[in-house]
Amino acid sequence: MANKAYIETQNTLPVYDECDILVVGGGSAGHSAAIAAARAGAKNIILMERYGYMGGDATGGYVIMVPKLSWYNKSFVRGIQEEWFTRLSPIPNAVLGPDLSKIGKDSDQALINAWAKIHGCVSESEPKRLVRAVYFEPNQLKIELDKMLLEHKDAIRVLCHCWGTKPIMEGNEVKGVIFESKEGRKAILAKVVIDATGDGDIFRQTGAPYSTLADGETRSSTTALVWRMGGVNYDLYYEWQKANPKEYASLRQNLAKVAGFISAPLPSAQNDVVWVNNWHPNRDCATIKDATETEINTRNTIRDVIEYLKEVCPVGFRDAFLYDIAPQLGSRGSCRLKGEYIMTANDFAFATKHDDVIAWHSTICMINDCAPVEIPYRAILPQKVENLLAPGRHLSADNVAIDWLNLIPQCIGTGQAAGVAAAVAMADGTSVRDVDIRKVQNILIDQDVPLPRNERVDKSYTELCEQYNYGLYTDLAKKMKADAEELKEYRQSSIPIPGKDSSH
Repeated sequence: MANKAYIETQNTLPVYDECDILVVGGGSAGHSAAIAAARAGAKNIILMERYGYMGGDATGGYVIMVPKLSWYNKSFVRGIQEEWFTRLSPIPNAVLGPDLSKIGKDSDQALINAWAKIHGCVSESEPKRLVRAVYFEPNQLKIELDKMLLEHKDAIRVLCHCWGTKPIMEGNEVKGVIFESKEGRKAILAKVVIDATGDGDIFRQTGAPYSTLADGETRSSTTALVWRMGGVNYDLYYEWQKANPKEYASLRQNLAKVAGFISAPLPSAQNDVVWVNNWHPNRDCATIKDATETEINTRNTIRDVIEYLKEVCPVGFRDAFLYDIAPQLGSRGSCRLKGEYIMTANDFAFATKHDDVIAWHSTICMINDCAPVEIPYRAILPQKVENLLAPGRHLSADNVAIDWLNLIPQCIGTGQAAGVAAAVAMADGTSVRDVDIRKVQNILIDQDVPLPRNERVDKSYTELCEQYNYGLYTDLAKKMKADAEELKEYRQSSIPIPGKDSSH
């Protein structure tokens, strides 16, 4: 069967619509791109989404915690990401996390103790300090993301249940996208296409270089199907953990045996609801086999996991029941762009500065103690292909750095930048490759995105980074620097490379 092929007959497709900017994928990156483009002045935008709601993994995959939005006492991840929580905060039980006014607090031990039970809200490094990490209710976020789109209905046309499947190419230029829906196969023509599919569904058919999932040991090489339990008491569960550390360690180990893969009940915005995240190893979320097995294998063990937790920790789970199951696969990594710049661990270990920086984010990387790292525009700009941008979890990074860059904040940040860049290119009559990056950066700052080395950004952000040496006080960062210096000296010496003729 593997060698068989079906020759598709030539077909004439109707053009469903035409636009200036076509965003394929309404997840964190795509939704942000469309909103940012409209706010930057673009008027002819189409946002295409294969499901019936926006938000991708955040709303449909139930990745309901956004980590590391701050470093020390500064909120580095703002813009549309922080707007999510500003808009949700008046809604009861919609968000949970340390308030911006409290981040960085390291003198109030009672405050730190109060937030310690909520994973990610207290720093791993010393001195312990509060971190802006937010848990949210995914269904409330679905509603709010729709409201954001409706505020720009004069500029954005939304197409739900439409799956972008193939780029329309003229030479090396993307001219639009073919999509599938209940109405059949049709085309949309566009001046700029933003591939926000998360798996490079569009760019990997254009001739642009890309990488596939390569490292089976990383978080990105795992999949998930998240589900939630109601009728729990997370506060009591946390107190039980502290009082019974050996039993808790045993629970974690045996829970993986019961499920067949690592699973963990985590807090949510409500004390009586937990979400159960899981990690299926050596999985590629863009393959049929891995996606199918993740879905079925997870659901097959949900009842067993609930019964086990009831038995082992009745104080927290006695009345637990299946609340709901995420409507879509938890996708972490598959294909990723090989863009004009490929981010690596060195960007974290050496605090690399980029003239075309579009996001300055604290991340989950422990090399630099989660300090801000600069993401350049070139990391979402494909090689060899025109009229295309690729923000989101498939941005250009190697198989190590991608683990720290494919989370929701970085998807939103690069998506917001892509939308602004597309809008500026349309307004100026340039390509996205030749866009005026200074205009893009200034509009991002207008949209509440702090960027380094810009006179319009509060200097205290840079001063904080310099005060703490961009987090490069960790042993790992020091080792990487020492190794790099040793390698540099070795290459500059006259010592021949072992096993090689010195003339080479």
